[in-house]
Amino acid sequence: MRSESSPSTQTSQPHHATAKEWAGLVLLSLPMIALATDLTVLFFALPTLSADLEPSASQTLWITHVYGFLIAGFLVTAGRVGDWVGPRRLLLIGSAVFAGLSVVAAFSTSPEMLIAARAALGIAGATLMPSLFSLLRTMFRDDLQRRTAIAIMFSAFTVGGAIGPVLGGALLEFFWWGSVFLINVPPIVLLVIGGKFLLPERAERNRARIDLVSVGLSVAGMLAIVFGFQELAASSDNDGATWPYVLSIALGAMLMGVFVVRQLRLTAPLFDMTLLKNRPTAVSLVTLLLIGTTVTGLFYLFTQHLQWVGGLTPLHAGLWTLPFIVLNIAGALIAPTLTRHLRPATVVIGGLLVAATGAAFLALFTGVGVGFPGLVTAISIIGLGQGAAGALLSDLIISSAPEDKTGSAASAQEVGGELGSALGIAVGGAISILAYRHRLAGTLPEEVPATVEESAQASIHRGVETADGLAAEYPELMGAIHNAFSYGVQSYAGLASLLLILTAGLVIVTLAKPRTPA
Repeated sequence: MRSESSPSTQTSQPHHATAKEWAGLVLLSLPMIALATDLTVLFFALPTLSADLEPSASQTLWITHVYGFLIAGFLVTAGRVGDWVGPRRLLLIGSAVFAGLSVVAAFSTSPEMLIAARAALGIAGATLMPSLFSLLRTMFRDDLQRRTAIAIMFSAFTVGGAIGPVLGGALLEFFWWGSVFLINVPPIVLLVIGGKFLLPERAERNRARIDLVSVGLSVAGMLAIVFGFQELAASSDNDGATWPYVLSIALGAMLMGVFVVRQLRLTAPLFDMTLLKNRPTAVSLVTLLLIGTTVTGLFYLFTQHLQWVGGLTPLHAGLWTLPFIVLNIAGALIAPTLTRHLRPATVVIGGLLVAATGAAFLALFTGVGVGFPGLVTAISIIGLGQGAAGALLSDLIISSAPEDKTGSAASAQEVGGELGSALGIAVGGAISILAYRHRLAGTLPEEVPATVEESAQASIHRGVETADGLAAEYPELMGAIHNAFSYGVQSYAGLASLLLILTAGLVIVTLAKPRTPA
């Protein structure tokens, strides 16, 4: 018997999903695609948007990032609200609000209006994710079917993130910048209409009073942490001051510490900390965090390498990421089938080791003179392993929680993913820039003056701009900069490979060993 199954699934015959549940899954995929698309669709719209609204540099950053910040900040609260009012009700209300706010964003007349709309979209988006995964627990009682459904949902999110920039670029060929927000309205309206007939409401409720102080602590803490990590990554790339963002992370960690202490003391906590006493849940959350830290950081550096070293445009660089996306989806969809013959923890371990192998290849293949096929092969292997491990880890988290707390468990899963992604970009950026500066200091041509060296040391993009402007005077400078950045990517890839192997060891020790009968 597999230890990962929850007690509730062992006490009764599993209910196999019908055509109605699978049709409901198609509906649930729509908001997943919409959420992911909204995270990336602005990539190509920013130039035309900026020409129309004329935002400042700071306002442009907030337009881009405030959506993701607010999603992260409100996930814990949204999961608890879903357990209180019911996940279907929260999903349909949140989706309707999301569609309305998308229209407001599309017709914004000032930067301030667009920032406010994007912030509100983030709050509405936070209500969708925990509700989606909570409903999967209700709709798919059979282990294999539930794992397959979760894999499909993960694939939908991956597809949405991938098509966002491409779809945004295509729309801008024919329409104004606001059209990139309107593309999500029709599928969300379809969800609101069809959800009343195809989606079941969960009978179990957590009717305890929601503690508003805990809400404030969780939102403020998560916002401070995610903001600090993302801005820390940006400052390391632009040679900006880092102490305000380190302070933000520290403040956020302190607030989250106060939040945890408060949850332990409350009789009706916003987030039930006893969920973390369940071994599959706790280990799966830690593993998701570590996967995000490694794989997101590697993918971020891979895209930077394609542009700064490979010289590709953002669109062409995006096309080279398609193999990663395809194999990531393939890994997620294959993993549930493998659980017919292997324990879920075993498949997770295999996925982690596959990703570690890809990271090791990336450390070997990233270098001046190495063609794109080698790099793409390495990053695609990472995507295959991440897809297989990630989908099953989410299933372990959701299926291990009590029925009336699956919304909170799903929100914890999303928080782990958000923190992992933010941490991955920040740590990957910081380690790579430190390695870049170390290698560049020893490989710069001797005739390069100190002022040029200081400019090149600032960041990879400053280095490329400096070398490009001085190509005739210092022809070897660009090669040294490319070599140094490749070394930075190699350094983080090697570290990520080791961390993924250690993470696989954690799963082996904690989840893969059969439990001793009581």
